[in-house]
Amino acid sequence: MVARAPLRILLAALCVASLAGAGGANAAGRKMVGVYELGKGDFSVKVTNWGATVTSVVFPDSKGNLGDVVLGYDTVAEYVNGSSYFGALVGRVANRVANARFVLDGKVYHLYGNDGKNALHGGHRGFSKVIWTVKEYVSGGDTPHITLYYHSFDGEQGFPGDLDVYVTYELSSPYVLSVRMNATALDKATPVNLAQHTYWNLGGQGSGDVLGNTIQLFASRYTPVDSTLIPTGQVAPVAGTPYDLRAPTAVGAHIHQVSGGGANGSAVYGYDMNYAVDGDEHALRKVALVRDGASGRGLELWADQPGVQFYTGNFLKDIKGKGGKVYEEYGALCLETQGFPDAVSHPDFPSQIVRPGQAAYKHDMVFKFSF
Repeated sequence: MVARAPLRILLAALCVASLAGAGGANAAGRKMVGVYELGKGDFSVKVTNWGATVTSVVFPDSKGNLGDVVLGYDTVAEYVNGSSYFGALVGRVANRVANARFVLDGKVYHLYGNDGKNALHGGHRGFSKVIWTVKEYVSGGDTPHITLYYHSFDGEQGFPGDLDVYVTYELSSPYVLSVRMNATALDKATPVNLAQHTYWNLGGQGSGDVLGNTIQLFASRYTPVDSTLIPTGQVAPVAGTPYDLRAPTAVGAHIHQVSGGGANGSAVYGYDMNYAVDGDEHALRKVALVRDGASGRGLELWADQPGVQFYTGNFLKDIKGKGGKVYEEYGALCLETQGFPDAVSHPDFPSQIVRPGQAAYKHDMVFKFSF
C-alpha cells in the first residue's frame, strides 16, 4: 500500500488548508503531513505529525506473533476527519473545562464548547487537529525518536498567550516507549494540561472488547463527577466503590456499575474517570498495569502527573478502523495521565497554570511492554 502514501498526504494537506482558509493561509505557509516509523528489532511505533498522533504500536505476543495494539485508521485523511482522538496529543487543556470558561488573574476567558456546554480536549480544533513541525527524526539505532513542535497562538480556541509545545516519542529500551512533553508560556499566564490519548487493545486492534483484560491502578482516590463528567471538586477514596482497581481486576468486572456519561438521558456504562495517582504528584511513578491473558501481552505505565483518566471506549460504535476492522463499545482502553479535569475552576486541585519566565510545563510518560 506504499503507493497510496502521496494521496494520503495530499488529502490531509487539503483538509488542513480548508481549516485554515479563513485565516488567509498561503502555499508557502502550508506544512506537509507524513507518517514516521521508529523501529527497534521487532518493536515498532508509527507517529504522524497530524495531531502528534501515535498510529501504531507493534510488538510480539507470547507466541511470537506480531500485532498492532492501538486503534486507529489506515490513512492520515481519516485522522483529519475523525472525532475519537485515536492516538492524539490533546491540549491546550485536555479533558473538560466546565461551561467552556475560566477565570485567570481576574479575567474571564471563553473557550469553544464542543462537549455540550463544556470544552473538551482544547476545543473543536485543539492540538490533536493541527499540523506539528518535525524538529528531529531518527528512525533506528540505539534510541529511535521523533520530536514534534507546535506553536499555539494567543487566543487559540480562547486560551490566553503564545505557547511553545514539544513532544518526543522515543524507543528508549527494548519494548519501552517514552513520551516527553513540555510547554513554555511566552507572554501570558495560561492553563496547560496535555494528554496522550492512545486507545490500547493488547489482544490486537479490532480483536474484540477489552473486558477480560486485567487492570491495576495505583490510585487510592478519584475525582467524582456530575452527569456531564465535570468534577464535583471532591477527591474521594476508591475503597468500597466500583472504582477501586488497586488490585488486579477484570476491566468488565464492575463496568455496569459505573456511569460513563451519556446525552439526553441515555445511559452509557463504563469507566471515564480521573484517578489521583498515589505518591509525589511530580515524581515519575508507577500508574497502571494492564494484561491481556489471551495474548500474554502486558503494559506497565509510569508517569509524573497528578492524575490518570481511565476510559474504556464507552462511545466507540461502528467505527471503521485499520485493516477493515470495526471498533465497537469497550474495544480498547485509554490511560491518559494528566492534571485533574477542570482544575482551572477548582483551586484545591493541583494547579495547571504556566507563567512566562517561570518553570515550563513538563509531562513524562513511560510505557513498558511485555509478552
